[in-house]
Amino acid sequence: MGDAVARLLTEVDSMAMITTVQQHILQQQQELLKSTGREASGTFSWLLSGITLATKMIEAKIRSAGLSDVLGAVGVENVQGEQQQKLDVYANQAMLHCLGLRDSVAALVSEEDEEPVTFNRDAETGKYILVFDPLDGSSNIDVNVNVGTIFSVLRRMPAELGTLEESILQPGFRQVAAGYVVYGPSTVLVYTTGNGVHGFTLDPKIGAFVLSNERMQMPEQGIYYSVNEANAAGWPEGYRSYVTMLREGGLGKTYSSRYIGSLVADFHRTLLKGGVFLYPPTEKQSKGKLRLLYEANPLAFIAEQGGGVATNGAERILEIRPTGIHQRTPFCVGGRREMEALQSALTGVLTA
Repeated sequence: MGDAVARLLTEVDSMAMITTVQQHILQQQQELLKSTGREASGTFSWLLSGITLATKMIEAKIRSAGLSDVLGAVGVENVQGEQQQKLDVYANQAMLHCLGLRDSVAALVSEEDEEPVTFNRDAETGKYILVFDPLDGSSNIDVNVNVGTIFSVLRRMPAELGTLEESILQPGFRQVAAGYVVYGPSTVLVYTTGNGVHGFTLDPKIGAFVLSNERMQMPEQGIYYSVNEANAAGWPEGYRSYVTMLREGGLGKTYSSRYIGSLVADFHRTLLKGGVFLYPPTEKQSKGKLRLLYEANPLAFIAEQGGGVATNGAERILEIRPTGIHQRTPFCVGGRREMEALQSALTGVLTA
């Protein structure tokens, strides 16, 4: 009896030491109050709870994918011209449902929808715009490869400064938060509000995202490069020279190739291990393939907050001014050493 009580007390004590993502947000709001004197409402933490609820629903559906009829395509294409998977549809509906119920949301912009979903809420109530890719890498789901959800939060501009439509098309440096969830051996949420990058792991025993990596930093230099080399013949010469240089040890290390084909998974490894992820322009896709608003911008925000660099090969991703919600861009992100060398390669001054 005594041993059982001791074990129970130990479990309770360890539970008391955890920090959930909602608690973490509230702590950051208290720090904001101390440092600026500005009161932070609970609106944002309530908004984030909608994101975490939706991703838990998506995670549960993915976990049982092989046991239920949720694998495969639905037989239609989305606005991107891509075959929609059944899980794409479910993930999109989960995000729209959980976030649409939050009265602080003015608009929801999804990869799967041609137009934004807007709500008739005044600017004082509907303060935020959510932009998201509900299920990144879904073409890999049938073979049990990691997939993810990417999201970005923008603050709606006051009416005198711009319309709701103009608020949606703000450059990435105006994001107030961004994050992603990786559905893999464990389910991990990574997010930033402009005060560092923090990682949380879903604890299935209590159903909460628990702080597991605080103040995440991307190494200045790694040993991996990640790119789809099957497209190399269509890249600009600078990219080909750069990848060759990495393979041949031009940065003092011999790099290995790691390419999963799920953006979230490839980025997550780069954040943790360093190196570089590239999605260059090609002859067929001169404007790039990845979407600026809900793929490149949120990941660039996280990369910069973690000490990394993100560009389209010519300019900082977060400074690009969007012209459409599904706008595409080349995307290069990685540690400072790799990204400095990439810039040299693309300007014709390839140096070790």
